[in-house]
Amino acid sequence: MARTDQSPKLILASRSPRRRELLAEAGYRFTVCPPSASAESGDSGGQRPERPEELVARLAHQKAADVVRRVEKGVENRVENRVEKSVEKGLILACDTVAECDGRILGKPSDEIHARQMLETLRGRQHRVFTGLCLWKVPEGKPKTRVAVTTLRMDRLSDEQIDTYITSGGWSGKAGAFGYQDRLGWVHVIEGSESNVVGLPLELLAEMLAEMPEID
Repeated sequence: MARTDQSPKLILASRSPRRRELLAEAGYRFTVCPPSASAESGDSGGQRPERPEELVARLAHQKAADVVRRVEKGVENRVENRVEKSVEKGLILACDTVAECDGRILGKPSDEIHARQMLETLRGRQHRVFTGLCLWKVPEGKPKTRVAVTTLRMDRLSDEQIDTYITSGGWSGKAGAFGYQDRLGWVHVIEGSESNVVGLPLELLAEMLAEMPEID
């Protein structure tokens, strides 16, 4: 992994506390500037359904573009109930994560019923988690977007186990309705990055940073 003490300052385009934790634990310097709500969703408008890798790449780019526009305009952004002025240069880092099982894309569940449906789909089966990662140098940079993929297997959970997890609320805000970082014990990585399952593939981030031009 790249030496984070020499890495450029990152501008994290995300509201996710898990992504903030991963960056902080890895030693990266960063500020937080979440994208607007409208940038975090939206149909591609294409004639065919998007593959999961296409979806996460598009949404990561879309989130980064939203923050780039606001940073370049010097707009003030509200971060964790404080008003902070956007930095003038750095690397925008935006991500989007979904789970996929047999071609069905599973994003964040909308409610308990939706979360239960996702877990019932995934239990006892292998599935994949995709994260699109976009880095965009500001000012005057060009976006670079890549996708990380991790293969997992979920134990064959009983209805009672699913009930317990749904009641805990641990599914909220998590692609596929589970939080791997919660050390559940019934989701296992078969191949790929563990941090990718949490929402930020640190190995891919390090590779992409090593390819980026230096920023003071």
